[in-house]
This record gives sequence, structure tokens and C-alpha cells, in this order.
Amino acid sequence: MKLSDCLHQYFDHYLPRIKGASPNTITAYRETFSLFLPYAAKKLSLNTRSLEIEHLSPRLILDFLDFLETKRNNSARTRGHRLAVFKSLAKMIRFLYPEQAELAELAERILALPQKRFQKTLLGYLNHEEIMQVLAAIDLKRSGGFRDYVILHLLYDSGARAEEIATLHLDYFDSENKTLAILGKGNRFRQISLWPKTVELLSHYLKIYRPVAKPLHQQYLFLNQRRHGYTRHGIYRLCHKHLSRVLPPAKLKTLNPAHCFRHSCAINLLASGVSITDIKNHLGHENLQSTMVYLQLNLNRKRELQKKFIEYTQNQTKDHKLDQLLDWENEQETLAWLDTL
Repeated sequence: MKLSDCLHQYFDHYLPRIKGASPNTITAYRETFSLFLPYAAKKLSLNTRSLEIEHLSPRLILDFLDFLETKRNNSARTRGHRLAVFKSLAKMIRFLYPEQAELAELAERILALPQKRFQKTLLGYLNHEEIMQVLAAIDLKRSGGFRDYVILHLLYDSGARAEEIATLHLDYFDSENKTLAILGKGNRFRQISLWPKTVELLSHYLKIYRPVAKPLHQQYLFLNQRRHGYTRHGIYRLCHKHLSRVLPPAKLKTLNPAHCFRHSCAINLLASGVSITDIKNHLGHENLQSTMVYLQLNLNRKRELQKKFIEYTQNQTKDHKLDQLLDWENEQETLAWLDTL
């Protein structure tokens, strides 16, 4: 069987219709084969369309993964992601062609390929004081300043991924019940409770600061300067901009700009006595093992952190920067009225 026919079945039928994979997952998997097919054709001295499934040997896959590390400077983690794509394809082959013994055997050999171990970096997160410094440094008088303030505050409260914040819809937010629905990985929704302060900030943003959206973007909760919905990269850039104004370069190097808010949220939940299962559900982890990593962190300041965290989450914004913003708005309104006299 032609490998091209197998891939057509994989991307057009198996992933979207049988597995229900998201468009982002399909795009990422396509990228793997966009790199692999030219490599395999050159390695085997064949035309790309002449490749057969039988050419997809474990040896060729391992050579390709080594090529990614040595020639393209991919990390071992990225190597693991690429290998996961081949294993996904092998599962489809085993599922769709069980009667073909040779293909089933090939699929089993691919599935048996081991993941390469790699050194895991320490979780980069911000403590409560650093979060407050970042929020305090945002210029609320600047165009888009209040929107940025709300986004960072929501990242800290929800622990949502950058992609999840970018794709929030207006109807996901329920101000009356103080909840937010988040569409996470695997097209799975989860509903979380929000702090009173976050609810107030979001309501104020929607009432006063959210601009009129361009066509096809009316459903998005957050809009950028072009009045379009945000992208994942746009959220990353926004976070990096504000973090770089406050944090030293050495600290900044250890952080993922958007994901550090997610880690900070998990640390605060853990310090506040929330169960590991509830943290898993709040963050939208698929399995508990992903959440268990937070138990390895040293929380010597747990009581102090818990006290400050609870005080902050319960306070309303009337004693915070929102008052300064409203005072400035009133001043501008008064000056505009004086100009008309």
C-alpha cells in the first residue's frame, strides 16, 4: 500500500472522524510528515509518491529522529512529540488493517519504539508578590492597558493555557454565577469558579473597554488592537511584554511567559489546601500524573502564602487600581466639558 494513501486515510478520516482530533493537533501532525517524507525519499532514493507503508521501518524512523536532533537542533522533548505522531499512525494501521499480518507486525514494532529520556527543567512560576508587581506596572491609562490587566489577572485566576484564553467566547463567562467555561485540549470543556475580583474586572471590561469586533470575531471575549480575536502567540507576546518590564532577565529566562501564570495558579491552589484532584480539574489535565509534579515543589512559606492569597482573591477591586482608572476617566470627562464652555 502506498504511504500517501495511508496518510490520506489518516488525516482525512482517522484523526478528525474516528479520533475527533482538534485542528491544532492535525496541523502539528501534518508538520511531522512534511519533514519526514522528503527525508525518507532522499534516504531511500525514491520519489515521495513511491514510498510504501513497508518503508516506514523503525530503523528509518529512528534515523529521522536523530536527524531532527543533530541537523535541526530539535530538543529531546520535540523528538518525543514527533515519535508520538508515528505511534498514532501505527495505531490506525493496526486498527484498520488487522487482517494484514505484515502491517500489523510493523505497527507493533513502531509502537514498541522507546521514548528518549530528557532532563526536565524546574517549573518556572511567579510568587504572589511578583504577580502583584507585574499587575501594578501595567499602565491602565494606555490604550489596551485595562484589557491587558484583565487578561493577566484571568490567567492567574484560571490557570488557563494561552490558547484557551485566546479562544474564550463571550457566552463562556457567566457573571451571575461567577463561572467561566474553558475549551481545553481534546475539545473538552471544563467550568471553573472565578474570584470576585476577576468577575468584577471582566464585567467592567465587557461594559466599557471591549471594542466593537470586526466581522467573524464578534464571539471572542478578548479583542486585540485590530478588533480581532487573539491568537496563542498574541497572548504570549502580551505576557512577555509585561513580565519583561518588571522581572530581571535572569528570572525571565526561566519562565514561559504565559504558562508561568498557570504554574502560579496551581501553586497557590496547592498552598491554599485545595486537593490535588480539584487542581487537576481546574487546570484541565487529562491525568493526575501531570498534576502531581506540583507536589515536588518546596512550599515552606505555605501559611504566609495562603493568607495573602485568600485575602487577595476575596477583595473587590474598589481598593485597587480600578479606582485610579475611574478617577482618571472622570477627570478627562470634566476637562472635555470645560473645553466646551
